[in-house]
Amino acid sequence: MILLMGRFDSGGNLVIESSGQFLDAHPQAEIDALVAEKVGGDPNGWAYSYLVESHSRAVDEAYQEVFRDVDDEN
Repeated sequence: MILLMGRFDSGGNLVIESSGQFLDAHPQAEIDALVAEKVGGDPNGWAYSYLVESHSRAVDEAYQEVFRDVDDEN
């Protein structure tokens, strides 16, 4: 599992600032703590996990979801 974290900038662009790779059996409490530390109470914060093997595939999926959501709204 790849965890991506970042935020939406003032222009509405997703900026991925950090990532981590975890085994599927990794304790969820530790992942939640990491997300809280990196994203916290930022209203523009964003974190999502992807069940893929590589960081680049996770980034691809993240941007596809963001752009698909924007297209769906228009």
